[in-house]
Amino acid sequence: MRLTRFTDVALRVLMRLAVVENEDPPTTREVAATIKVPYSHAAKVVARLQHLGLVEARRGRGGGLAVTARGRSASIGGLVRELEGPGDVVDCEGTTPCPLRSACRLRGALREAAEAFYAALDPITVTELTASPTGPLLISISSGRPPGR
Repeated sequence: MRLTRFTDVALRVLMRLAVVENEDPPTTREVAATIKVPYSHAAKVVARLQHLGLVEARRGRGGGLAVTARGRSASIGGLVRELEGPGDVVDCEGTTPCPLRSACRLRGALREAAEAFYAALDPITVTELTASPTGPLLISISSGRPPGR
């Protein structure tokens, strides 16, 4: 299974925001630069995360982005399900429907495999993803200083 770029960026944005401690809240532009994604893509991701209640965005002087308590404790499996949306791994009904769809066992097997993938991610939270060594690396990337300094 492969995640969409949107979900990948969303998880990285949440991880970056989860390590903000004694610094001014970063802007969307700063987060985009830190995680090396286009600003326009990061802005769409931040808007969706804000809509889900995982990120707060404040405008103006002293503004910036902050992960919410809900965002810190969010299940990665739940987030991936939400961001990827419903649907099967394969599109049996597409513009050219698969001739095997009425008696195929592959679709069910792939659905089970996808659920196992999500289930493996369910117990992991955003906070856990930012434990060492990831958190210190995210902080060093953001500050421009090597980890541990």
